[in-house]
Amino acid sequence: MPPDAARHAILAIDQGTTSSRAIAFDPSGGVIASAQQPLPQRFPRDGWVEQDPEDIWRTVLETSRQALVEARGKGFTVAAIGIVNQRETTVVWDRASGRPVHNAIVWQDRRGAERCGQLVAGGAAPAIRRTTGLVPDSYFSATKLEWLLSHVDGAGSAAGRGELAFGTVDSFLLWRLTGGAAHATDATNASRTMLFDIEAQGWDGALCREFGVPDSVLPEVRDSAGAFGTTDPAVFGAAVPVTGIAGDQQAALIGQGCLTPGMAKSTYGTGCFILVNAGRDRPEPGEGILATVAWRLGGETVYAVEGAIFNAGTAVQWLRDGLGVIGESAASEALAAGLPDNGGVYLVPAFTGLGAPWWDADARGGLFGLTRDTGAAHLARAALEACGYQTADLLEAMGGPKRGGRPGFGARIDRGRLRVDGGMAANDWLMQFVADITGAPVERPAVTETTALGAALLAGVGAGIYGSLKEAVAAAWRAERIFTPSMAVDRRKALRAGWRTAVRRVRNGAR
Repeated sequence: MPPDAARHAILAIDQGTTSSRAIAFDPSGGVIASAQQPLPQRFPRDGWVEQDPEDIWRTVLETSRQALVEARGKGFTVAAIGIVNQRETTVVWDRASGRPVHNAIVWQDRRGAERCGQLVAGGAAPAIRRTTGLVPDSYFSATKLEWLLSHVDGAGSAAGRGELAFGTVDSFLLWRLTGGAAHATDATNASRTMLFDIEAQGWDGALCREFGVPDSVLPEVRDSAGAFGTTDPAVFGAAVPVTGIAGDQQAALIGQGCLTPGMAKSTYGTGCFILVNAGRDRPEPGEGILATVAWRLGGETVYAVEGAIFNAGTAVQWLRDGLGVIGESAASEALAAGLPDNGGVYLVPAFTGLGAPWWDADARGGLFGLTRDTGAAHLARAALEACGYQTADLLEAMGGPKRGGRPGFGARIDRGRLRVDGGMAANDWLMQFVADITGAPVERPAVTETTALGAALLAGVGAGIYGSLKEAVAAAWRAERIFTPSMAVDRRKALRAGWRTAVRRVRNGAR
């Protein structure tokens, strides 16, 4: 680290599904300043989820300005900006005016499910998986972009004339921050579009033609750290370089210090996502598990395997906002801890379908085992336990066989530890349950905002504040608490058997 870097601050713009945050870090990973604003979602139809891109921009701008003022007031110079974003969420905007042509279609949106079903029925899934590492699912950006170009009046023809730009949220923010000077993304976000060849590291022409996407709308794909552009001085009062970009889950993998193949992290937020560092060779994970880009630096790609759970924190939010059985999300911890057991109650929170390892877009949520004794505490406990069960399912699938009985990548997972982050990681009862139900020690870092930290570390590397990613992580990552498994094996097996029964009933009901 250069000797003059001690008073340098790195601003991480953390644009998530339900809020926008800006956090200024010092080079040792300490939080200097932070600001956060909620971000509204819109649900125009069953299974559709949208956001106004102007809301995204407004909340990012206001929180960033607040954090920058606070950091500068403490004597820090903001040397670089890193962007971390909700992945797959799709925005299309007019190049001349910068105005979006439609609301952003959020990653949770399921309007492309029928289209993906057609792709699977037509036998396209193996080729899509070989190229992108993904399974055909409306979770990814391709069908969202296809819908925008075919359903927004004039969008298809305007795109063909080169008048429109597409991007995930990072690209849209970079465009706005630089005053339209930069239309780019990084390899981690590109790998979540279902249009990107993760081995060749470029947009795939065949897939772009399949989804009707002209080359002219696509952003340039760059390394995750480096020169992305400089902010328009009108935005923050000074020109600040943007030197790091990553999707939220890959940023969390970096922020958790999972730089060695086999190291795993699990993020508990709106959804739950487990990523495992797979090293420099492209992995071939088992059924239902994704291969993706972990990061790309100096033109060299590091891969990851991923399991994606669509609904985690949303289950607790549903209890709070939909049913009104709890006043605030934090109350779920005390309610769950106050029960001797779950009373046989299971909640499968398939509000927007089931992600890995099932990939069942038709499944919907189910609540099982209710009796006259069931109360708010049982519902709260069931919502939290669902996070643990889904984590155990993913770790098991990652360690399971590929087709033909060959060993899956997950056989190389470091089962001696699972690093956790996200808002729900602050729940001690849940973290202990995750350790108990998976049988793996759970490590919670001192800084649980690891998505923002990962973006800051990448930006620090891109700006030369750190000499390498390894140096950045060594300076910033520290454990706060380790949760050790204490549940009897027989009890663990019985609970998971009850959960698997509940999942089968949800999936069969959808049929």
